Amino acid sequence: MPEVSTDELDERQVQLLAEMCILIDENDRRIGAETKKNCHLNENIERGLLHRAFSAFLFNIENKLLLQQRSDAKITFPGCFTNTCCSHPLNNPLELEENNAIGVRRAAQRRLKAELGIPMEEVPPEEINYLTRIHYKAQSDGIWGEHEIDYILFVKKNVTLNPDPNEIKSYCYVSKEELEELLEKAAHGEIKITP
Repeated sequence: MPEVSTDELDERQVQLLAEMCILIDENDRRIGAETKKNCHLNENIERGLLHRAFSAFLFNIENKLLLQQRSDAKITFPGCFTNTCCSHPLNNPLELEENNAIGVRRAAQRRLKAELGIPMEEVPPEEINYLTRIHYKAQSDGIWGEHEIDYILFVKKNVTLNPDPNEIKSYCYVSKEELEELLEKAAHGEIKITP
């Protein structure tokens, strides 16, 4: 694996790069594990390295979607607006469990707490709905990128938020119309959004 300097990166975000992601083949079959760092290097992505991930979309009871703006400390897509929470199940027994995507849903519960401060009891895995999977590939910059089989998860409930500023710069709930306005602003370069 290539050596990439992490000296100029945020210390806490660098620690997270040591987490072990689940390596998979194109059919989402587990083939091993690799560090988050190695999974997100474009050099490895171009060699075909693929990992399991999720994108959670949390709606409140008024059907408004919770968006976050990623902190400037984030290694991929810093400062970009994105859906509620994107991350990875880790290569551990609880999050490897595949039946009914329970491992991925447990990972989402863990990251909703870590990033947005949502108490774990407010988002139990059984209330996180698994919809489908998508194959996602995108470069963030010349060094870092994403290459994932991404589980799409929906949650609908009102929750308590206490975001971690190392993870999240800002957040907002948006209606469908407000989301369309946000996407329009992004199309005109007024704000940055993730792919």
